[in-house]
Amino acid sequence: MQTNFVDYVKIHCKSGHGGAGSAHLHREKFIDKGGPDGGDGGRGGHIIMKGNRNLWTLLEYKFKRHFKAERGGNGGKSRSTGKDGDDIYLEVPIGTIAKDEEGNVIGEIVEDLQEIILMKGGKGGLGNWHFKSATRQTPRYAQPGLEGEEGQITLELKVLADVGLVGFPNAGKSTLLSVVSAAKPKIADYAFTTLSPNLGIVSYRDHQSFVMADIPGIIEGAAEGKGLGHRFLRHIERNSTLLFMIPADADDYKKEYEILLNELRKFNPELLDKARVLAISKSDMLDDELKAEIKAQLPKDIETVFISSVANQGITELKDLLWKKLNE
Repeated sequence: MQTNFVDYVKIHCKSGHGGAGSAHLHREKFIDKGGPDGGDGGRGGHIIMKGNRNLWTLLEYKFKRHFKAERGGNGGKSRSTGKDGDDIYLEVPIGTIAKDEEGNVIGEIVEDLQEIILMKGGKGGLGNWHFKSATRQTPRYAQPGLEGEEGQITLELKVLADVGLVGFPNAGKSTLLSVVSAAKPKIADYAFTTLSPNLGIVSYRDHQSFVMADIPGIIEGAAEGKGLGHRFLRHIERNSTLLFMIPADADDYKKEYEILLNELRKFNPELLDKARVLAISKSDMLDDELKAEIKAQLPKDIETVFISSVANQGITELKDLLWKKLNE
């Protein structure tokens, strides 16, 4: 199935070469030996990553993967400096990380209009007037411009959201998001319905709101690359609060929670430092006695709420709890 959400691309970039310095000698009527007056070459164009808060995907770079900046202009006579090469700007969503071919992080976009130079343009060469001295009054050489940089850049987007939904496939994450926000994620009765993260703005009291992200379902072994989880686990790194969701018809609530927690631990132990809330979804089929039995099985170190997105039960309580966690 095609999706407009692209969160990982590799592109090829080449910054511009620096322009050559000029070795020009001044010539003018009535001036026999004007001396060196060659100007400097211009800087080659940079490849620059720039944040744009209106973007939410790297889709553009799925179809255009090669970027080459302009080279700098050569120096001229009368110490005239060559034109700097035009820079190329790669506009990306906030939350985008750029890595070099070895996997080292070059930079990360965390705010709108932020700029990070991915590849610097080559420096322009010096003109011959720089090399004039008492013993070398007529230098007839100048520096060539330095070459620009070239190589592959990996752009990786990590979704920025206040609350991330964590759960097995068919835990009811997409349904919850569709109920508490205006988001319209695909909902169906089969595993891995959600193939890319969905974001929704959840309205709260007094015109306040927070952003919730529906992350594709995690399965046991996701941290080793099984299922879809390995690809999307990185998005959870940017959520300040994690909402674990386990359906009321699960066989073993505590085991499911521990599996989810273990996958996060194996992927990145720091994820366990985030605030956590547990929601038992599809709980409209439970009476108070069953809820009490289930709660007795659950870990005591996490606040739990019973919800039903379809029946709109426990949603207000859940939003209150999430808001409290976000503001602690």
